Amino acid sequence: MDPISPVAAKLEASAASYVKENRLPGAAVGVVLGHDLVWWAGVGFADIATRRAPDLTSLYRVASITKTFTGTAIMQLRDAGKLRLDDPVARHIPEFGRAGNPFGDIEQVTIRRLLSHESGLQSEPPDTDWRAVRYEGSIARNLARAAEVSTLVPPNTQQKYSNMGFQLLGEIVARASGMPYVDYVRGNILEPLAMTSSGFEPLPPALSTRRATGYGGRFVSDELEPSSTAPTIWAEGGLWSCVDDLAQWLSAQLREDGRILAPKTLREMHTPRYLADEDWTEAFGLAWYAIRRKDVIWVQHSGALHGFRSNICFHAKTRVGAIALINGLGDAATLAMDLGEIAREAVAAAAPRIEAAAPMPSEYRPLIGIYFDRELGLVLRVEWRDGKLTIVDPQLPGWRPTLAPSDKPDVFVIEPGVRESGDKAVFRRLPDGRVASVFIAAGTWMRLDPVAVPESARAGS
Repeated sequence: MDPISPVAAKLEASAASYVKENRLPGAAVGVVLGHDLVWWAGVGFADIATRRAPDLTSLYRVASITKTFTGTAIMQLRDAGKLRLDDPVARHIPEFGRAGNPFGDIEQVTIRRLLSHESGLQSEPPDTDWRAVRYEGSIARNLARAAEVSTLVPPNTQQKYSNMGFQLLGEIVARASGMPYVDYVRGNILEPLAMTSSGFEPLPPALSTRRATGYGGRFVSDELEPSSTAPTIWAEGGLWSCVDDLAQWLSAQLREDGRILAPKTLREMHTPRYLADEDWTEAFGLAWYAIRRKDVIWVQHSGALHGFRSNICFHAKTRVGAIALINGLGDAATLAMDLGEIAREAVAAAAPRIEAAAPMPSEYRPLIGIYFDRELGLVLRVEWRDGKLTIVDPQLPGWRPTLAPSDKPDVFVIEPGVRESGDKAVFRRLPDGRVASVFIAAGTWMRLDPVAVPESARAGS
């Protein structure tokens, strides 16, 4: 039995209680474990007038969750050599050179800073008024007014969330790839992940009929009215999706199988770059952010547009993810993390899965063993552990560098996660081929070989 089945009733009760207590029209929710959507539920109504219940493929505006797709497109193009994260935006969009930066050169607004909302750029395009449903989604029209766009705080000094910034990133995707943003995302992200129910406006009829109705908030009555229609937007928040497809998106973050990004690039996106609040509860990565809730870190993104609220979140260590799609005005992040925490606790309490160890490559066998620093009087072990060549210090259990092979047989690169990340680990050999030492980052450790014991000594004579 999977660890989620025993808590399915608890998950359903939590989702239903949240919808009921917050007087919401409905929600579609789900839990992902590794590769799979292991639980989902439709609560309340996707459309009140027809009493239609939400299901696995009911479509919701996921709004700013779209930014995680835009960020992924940027990272794909970076890995393909089409751009660099520290490129100034104006290098790819020359028209943006007319934008203002009262704190210095406009080249301070870089791709990386847009991805992590630290460019200082204004939050919205010129003349935006979300309450009046006035928002210019056309990047071409906004670039025609680039002189009216500016940074409002010094770049790289604080979090300043910017829809305008992600609209620019969408245009960089289009220009660097040579195809419209929507076509690029569809062909390079949605289709490889079989996210066939997700798309941008105008939706085809087969998808359009699955849309949930978005509702405004309650004031003095339990009656709910459909919300205003949101403006048409794209890279910063235009995606429609469903629980079924977003489960594929979370699975892609948790599986690290290279279908959309190399594992190290995924980790690069998820890793926090800076703290966003004084309580150290929120941190921003690249197109994702993290919330520390009861000392558990949930990497996530929320979305909010007229009549819809959404959140997807995941806990990497237990490979648990959660989805909350609301067609009303609720706190989707709280609902998603509530469900995620129920699932995470169930997984943590389950009996560990025992798997056969990955076989060690034969060329690594001469490298494993004990290494000694005479001056410090310390020893390290080079081990084959959890499918990686690993350095183990018995006195520092929290420091456990792993080694990635390079193009040279005895030279390895220390992987991310420790102070020595990116440095080399170089094994050195004697003329007869035996390994004599390993140079780790900035120091040499001598290998200790077992002493051959004569047969007479073993016999006790």
